[in-house]
Amino acid sequence: MNDRQQRIASHLRDGFAALNAGDAARAAQFCKAAMAIDRAHPEIHFLVGLTALEMDDLKTAASAFGSVVKLAPGHGAGWAHLARIFIRLGQPARAEQALKKAVAAAPADAATADLIGIVASSLGDQQQAKDWYARAVERAPDRPAYRVNLASAEIFLGETAAAERTLTRLLSEHKDTAQAQWLLSSLKKAESPARADELMEKAQKTGDDHARAFLAYAAGKEYEDIEAWENAFHAFETGAKAKRRTISYDEAAEEAMFAALRETFDAGWAAETRAGHDDPSPIFVVGQPRTGTTLIERIIASHSMAESAGELQQFGLSVRRLTKSENPDRWAPETIKASGQVDVAALGGEYLRASSVMQKGAARFIDKLPGNYLHIPLILAALPNAKIVHLTRDPMDSCFASYKQLFAEAYYHSYDQEEMARHHARYLKLMGQWRNLFPGRFFDISYEATVADLEPNARALIDYLDLPWEDQCLAFHEQKTAVATASAVQVREKPHTRSVGRWRRYGEALAPMARALGAAGTPVESFGKL
Repeated sequence: MNDRQQRIASHLRDGFAALNAGDAARAAQFCKAAMAIDRAHPEIHFLVGLTALEMDDLKTAASAFGSVVKLAPGHGAGWAHLARIFIRLGQPARAEQALKKAVAAAPADAATADLIGIVASSLGDQQQAKDWYARAVERAPDRPAYRVNLASAEIFLGETAAAERTLTRLLSEHKDTAQAQWLLSSLKKAESPARADELMEKAQKTGDDHARAFLAYAAGKEYEDIEAWENAFHAFETGAKAKRRTISYDEAAEEAMFAALRETFDAGWAAETRAGHDDPSPIFVVGQPRTGTTLIERIIASHSMAESAGELQQFGLSVRRLTKSENPDRWAPETIKASGQVDVAALGGEYLRASSVMQKGAARFIDKLPGNYLHIPLILAALPNAKIVHLTRDPMDSCFASYKQLFAEAYYHSYDQEEMARHHARYLKLMGQWRNLFPGRFFDISYEATVADLEPNARALIDYLDLPWEDQCLAFHEQKTAVATASAVQVREKPHTRSVGRWRRYGEALAPMARALGAAGTPVESFGKL
């Protein structure tokens, strides 16, 4: 190695060390020094990209990783980072192409394998994500984060036994991995308060809000399993406050989003004639999270002509691909307005193409992403022969079900009682507009009515879907197929009404939520413990 190469190696070594120590500014100095020696060295550009990411400078990072793959076309890590940046910039088509390049490079290191899994998951391909997470675990079994990602993918795919093995092994070696504790609590029903007490003790002691949220929500779930209501609420509230401190929820931006949807997809838009894609295979199950969407999905998927494709991101990603907007925020008002001009036939075709990887060959497939209710006008235009099933549930039960659930990177409104209630009111108003503009074009089904009297509601559902009745639709809980949801345990049971009115168990603790719903036009009857 000559002197020039030694100086470059030294700058890279020191730059990576500074970055690992959390000193991005110092890392940038070493980048500059190395770049002054050789601007055509791919690893220098790679360090620049990582440093820019640490500084949240996506433009510089994209340029740097672009230089990496230009100088070294087989640089798997460079392509993987580029793919993730494209997702963050709202460019899923470019992300897909970069991901293909990353996969083709067959990277051998665990970190890149894990990153490929993260990108695949963000693009909606959970099976591919799981495969790459498994490679990361195989190559670096001592890294807890890789096993947590693998377990999460296994749970998403309904492989709960495998997920439990992954988590149990992880916790036997790294017992303080809070996210693993939370995932494990979701897999089975608690029978005593012992584990919940231990989790809450850990939650109170930790100084890390991320860990506190995972531990407290896990404890809350287990306390609720044994009907220790007061302890459960204290745990949920502890977890919600901790999580809320770690995120930035812009309620004004959400208000603007809902207003833009109502203004863009108005009576004039609904009255226009459009020719969408005529494929009748998609069935969309939409609504708020934790309102029974999985129950309805399982009833439909029990039919011999239907299969579940999971909670697909593909429709929203397809809208973003075809929308002519420079704003990377797909929910910015200007982006929503631009989406109203999209070629709906092309949108239908793109969605079918993007979701085909998740299908196994049944005549109909179910897309159970609750948030697709935001896209109902475009779904109806792009896929006029598709079916949309919308879950309804008591507002307080619905709001509390979300409040007591720790989500990944979604539903930021759900960690404060009043913010949750105001969001729900906006959702109800939007659904009211869709119902008025598109009468009879989607099917409302009540969670409460379905669990109270399954057969007539299941029959009405299957009839709406233009499917012949099959008795096995009443035995959905006996299915052995995957359940990609936090409700994996519950849907193995026969229908029950235990969750109906559960919010009442918490009495005055939920007064802020009830008052906020009332102030927003959704009055809540007097409440108290049952």
